[in-house]
Amino acid sequence: MGPEIESILEVRPGDFADPQVIALLDHHFRDMHANSPPGKAFALDLTALQTLDITFLTLWQDDKLLGCGALKQLSVSHAEIKSMRTHTDHLRKGVAARLLAEFMGLALQRGYSRLSVETGRGAAFAAAIALYERFGFVSGDKFADYEPSDFNQFFHLDL
Repeated sequence: MGPEIESILEVRPGDFADPQVIALLDHHFRDMHANSPPGKAFALDLTALQTLDITFLTLWQDDKLLGCGALKQLSVSHAEIKSMRTHTDHLRKGVAARLLAEFMGLALQRGYSRLSVETGRGAAFAAAIALYERFGFVSGDKFADYEPSDFNQFFHLDL
């Protein structure tokens, strides 16, 4: 994103009653299940995102929702990136990168020493994987309660 666009974007706590947020999360949940084998999609739905261990953020340009994502605390030193989604009208504009940078900053403020993410394999996940790798995440072992499979994979960033 150029500086002129960057200056008019606003990161906000996610409002679970906002119709745009509801629609984007619904799309994300359905898309993750459509592009994952049965039992291998771990996208959080609207209800699952509303817990005390999750910080849910949205990125807006004026009154348009550009994207969303969540940071889930796993321990005092470890957090997970969840439910990252860019609105289809705003793909390849740096929305996910802006949100990921915001989560990395929060992680540092909170004193986490590691960020992790679980994602799938295949074309539907290629852009997300490229983003995480660009930010320094490296492939690694399973974490939390995930079970490894031929489909899912795990990335970590030591802060």
